[in-house]
Amino acid sequence: MTITEKIIAAHAGVDKVVPDEIVTVDVDIAMSNELGGKGCVEMLEKMNIPKKFADPSKAIVVADHFTPSMDIATAEIVKYSREKAKVYGFQFFEMQDGGIEHVILPEKGIVRPGMLAIAADSHTTTYGALGLFSTGVGSTDLAAIWATGQTWLKVPRAMKITFNGKKQPWVSGKDFILHLIGKIGVDGARYRTLEYHGDTMAALDMDDRFTIACMSVEAGAKNGIFHVDDKTIEYVKNASDEPYTIYASDEDAEYEQELVFNSEEIEPQIAYPSIPSNVHGISEAKGIKIDQVIIGSCANGRLEDLRIAARLFKGNKVRDGARCIVIPGSQKVFVDALKEGVVETLAEAGCVIAAPTCGPCVGAYMGILAAGETCLATTTRNFVGRMGHVKSEVYLASPAVAAATAICGEITHPGKIGADL
Repeated sequence: MTITEKIIAAHAGVDKVVPDEIVTVDVDIAMSNELGGKGCVEMLEKMNIPKKFADPSKAIVVADHFTPSMDIATAEIVKYSREKAKVYGFQFFEMQDGGIEHVILPEKGIVRPGMLAIAADSHTTTYGALGLFSTGVGSTDLAAIWATGQTWLKVPRAMKITFNGKKQPWVSGKDFILHLIGKIGVDGARYRTLEYHGDTMAALDMDDRFTIACMSVEAGAKNGIFHVDDKTIEYVKNASDEPYTIYASDEDAEYEQELVFNSEEIEPQIAYPSIPSNVHGISEAKGIKIDQVIIGSCANGRLEDLRIAARLFKGNKVRDGARCIVIPGSQKVFVDALKEGVVETLAEAGCVIAAPTCGPCVGAYMGILAAGETCLATTTRNFVGRMGHVKSEVYLASPAVAAATAICGEITHPGKIGADL
């Protein structure tokens, strides 16, 4: 079996599962953001479910899409989840304890290797970087999980994705996942497991792995997953003392498809408007002017992302006529970046440092685009109207490309800035 099949089998209480089989599984963690959480609770009450979850300790709501609230309507949504947490007893994270859901659950040690985690958000695939099965569902499904502690899954077929070779300077996890999406399309891994292999992947730090697992869903994947290694174990031990289980794919595990890439041939990647699969190498992006740059999101709001941006901004400024918003993925990321002087470097360069939130990635606030404006962002999606007006445009790229672009006012290779790696 593959690592994903082993995790599903263990949670289904059986010795073996096969692709396309439908099984009922026990869920270790069931999480929602404040918007989906409201829908989950309303569904529970509509179904007259008693005000007691199967296991409230496994139920979590993270206020991140509309926190800090931008208006009365969003404040009411957050308030609703906050108050219902007291009624139902689920965990609720916001503000000083919080940040973006897919950043704080790993850093708090809530998700760990071998677990099965479900959340009412598509980018729940992020946690697969830690060697667990995680995927997104709708609010109705999550409500049922809160009530029963279980859900059904169709065992996904697996795709083995291998990147080998030494990566080029300034290339990161964002570039590898954009390259993959560009090759297979937004439905190329539909309801599949993307299982990552190769010496390039093994050399990546955890923040890069989170980025790749996060954006696996942009290729249609049910989940993205890495095998546990020493880097994973070190990350988990720093986050939690709780137990975990390590699974690994068998040598004779079967894959529906195997793709191998030479990392040495991959330059920084850019997803052009208005779909994540419209990917081009940065060498093709000449003279594309940018009004705004966003560095943040569940894909690229972690500490190493901010560090990379700060290296490029050191001694440089955001170009006149452009603007750059930096959004730490969590309060912990912000504090750590503050202690290291990263925040100071970014602020002195002219970046605006925002509170930890999803914010402009979901078109909520802080960076909404007007008609005719163009943004380069480290976010996850660039659909029409995703970040504001339907006549605005969004390009996707890595934090390194984002910083270089903010400095030059047009899409720029980080190597042209002259900063140290």
